[in-house]
Amino acid sequence: MELTDEITINAPRDKVYAALNDPEVLQQCIPGCEELIKHSETELEAKVVLKVGPVKARFSGNVVLDQSGAPGAFSLSGQGNGGAAGHARGGADVTLSADGDTTVLRYEAKAEIGGKLAQLGSRLIQSTARKLAAKFFKSFAEVVNEEAAA
Repeated sequence: MELTDEITINAPRDKVYAALNDPEVLQQCIPGCEELIKHSETELEAKVVLKVGPVKARFSGNVVLDQSGAPGAFSLSGQGNGGAAGHARGGADVTLSADGDTTVLRYEAKAEIGGKLAQLGSRLIQSTARKLAAKFFKSFAEVVNEEAAA
């Protein structure tokens, strides 16, 4: 499964990049996130509760960041386990382009799922993934816009 999108955020690129690396901001924006622990500058651990169709599961997972292209670009990869519901593995490439006082955030994400979740059908999974990504980036833009205005 692949997802791509772009969103314009009313804040300078450095502020957007900093927010993408702030565990408090991320926890606030990730749908269903119960806990987000930063183990190092490049390693995070998350606990997220998600409902996909009839399947609801608590996922525990790890995310690794590659910040070598910072602050204009970075990538992340991760994997999560939802017990009997299944597992997920994926990653995303994110680019941040300054456009005056705003920033254009583009992402390309890929994910693979297995277990009960994979049996639900690709259309339901794709639709849910799109909704979750849209919800995250809408919340993220709102939080960063509020911080930039303050």
